[in-house]
Amino acid sequence: MKTNPTPLAQAKLVGIWIRVSTEDQARGESPAHHLERARAYAAAKGWTVKEVYDLAGVSGKTVKEHAEAKRMLADIKRGHITGLIFSKLARLARNTKELLEFADRFNESHADMISLQETIDTSTPAGRLFFTMIAAMAQWEREEIADRVKASVNVRAKLGKSINGRAPYGYEWKDRKLVPHPEEAPIRRKAFELFLQHRRKGTVAKHLNAAGYRTREGGAWRDMQVTRVLVDTSAKGTYYFNRTTKHGHWKSFEKPESEWGQVECEPIVPVTLWNQVNQIIEEQLKSWKRPGKLPTQVFGNLAHCHCGHKMYVRNNSPKYVCRKCQNKIPIVDLEGIFHDELQAFFATPERIVAHLQAANQNLAEKESLLAAHQRETQKVRDDMTRTHRLYLDGELTAQGFGQFYKPAEERLNQLTAELPKLQGEVDYLKVNNLSSDAVLSEARTLYSRWPSLPTDEKRKIAESIVEKLVIGEGEIDITLSYLPTSEELCKSQQQLRGPG
Repeated sequence: MKTNPTPLAQAKLVGIWIRVSTEDQARGESPAHHLERARAYAAAKGWTVKEVYDLAGVSGKTVKEHAEAKRMLADIKRGHITGLIFSKLARLARNTKELLEFADRFNESHADMISLQETIDTSTPAGRLFFTMIAAMAQWEREEIADRVKASVNVRAKLGKSINGRAPYGYEWKDRKLVPHPEEAPIRRKAFELFLQHRRKGTVAKHLNAAGYRTREGGAWRDMQVTRVLVDTSAKGTYYFNRTTKHGHWKSFEKPESEWGQVECEPIVPVTLWNQVNQIIEEQLKSWKRPGKLPTQVFGNLAHCHCGHKMYVRNNSPKYVCRKCQNKIPIVDLEGIFHDELQAFFATPERIVAHLQAANQNLAEKESLLAAHQRETQKVRDDMTRTHRLYLDGELTAQGFGQFYKPAEERLNQLTAELPKLQGEVDYLKVNNLSSDAVLSEARTLYSRWPSLPTDEKRKIAESIVEKLVIGEGEIDITLSYLPTSEELCKSQQQLRGPG
């Protein structure tokens, strides 16, 4: 005699767990495909599908804290579902501990775990044993993949081949090579210039934001982001990758140097500028103090004793003094020696040529920044136009329009306010891109007027052409770097000549 199943037997309520790997999707097994497969299985069993838990694209390394996983466990606990259908164990999770924790939670609530591929029923001892074995194999598979990926990364790094990761700010990958990004590179160069001027990362961020510049993600600049673009060696032409490994959600550690990869690229700033900026940053980190005020003496940042320590001018003192060995030199003597060196420095034709080359490079960099700024301004205008069009077409509410339009309008105002300044700098450099004879004439005039210049002007000029002064016993070693820019020379002359 044939009997019909009781209503209780037909009342099993189940949920469907969807988490499809990229490999499955490559084979054409989409989330929709797995959902229909599970629905068909439930229908064949006479079960009712009450919930679908969609974790498409979520890594199987750890899923317990995901919102969908928490919702599923809550539904199991309150009896809303009495079983969970999934395609295979590796799609539920690849962590043995989590799989077993899931199984314990299901057993406590008298619910079943149904794996279509492995045909597992955790309600029986044999099924639980088999489940434990399969879970262990799933984690082993994941660790094997991770080891193979890690080994491949290390080999590619040692061979100097890129891993096609994210390019550092200021660069982009083209044909597997790092090349300067036309919009980002000028901004990164400006960050170096601002830091050398102000020596505070927060001030650099403030100036970049005020000028309308944004990070790659479109956010405002912060101290940490400024630090990253300043200390990364890619700015001076060498990019290191595969340097760190991540532990936990945020903490990372540096790998052994033997595992690093290295790519040479076009520098954004000169090596001397990068070294100078990073030396300042390193000294600031060592002292754990806020940078002090700029020195008031001409050689306040440049005077060093032969013993290796800096020399300072104490309050109301006429001498530079080394606090360690008490080596001393009068201020007027040091300035006199430097004045004589200045004459020889400016009178060398080779250095005048070097100056002109530096001036042309400075002009090219400013023009590059101006062009990037103009492109960014136009981009913001285009975005605002599109937003306005969407609002007129009824695609945006008034509230949504305000949320998108107002920040863009504020940024456009910042960009347009900065634009005339950049244009003025470029115009100024073009007008004052002087011939070698004119530069030499200005240099000689500057030398003759040096004694009457204000102290702060002397200091600016000294810092622009001097790397270091080492004061020994009876001798002074002055290390000169390069001529001041024609802009600095002209400003000095303009101040000397006065208006008109």
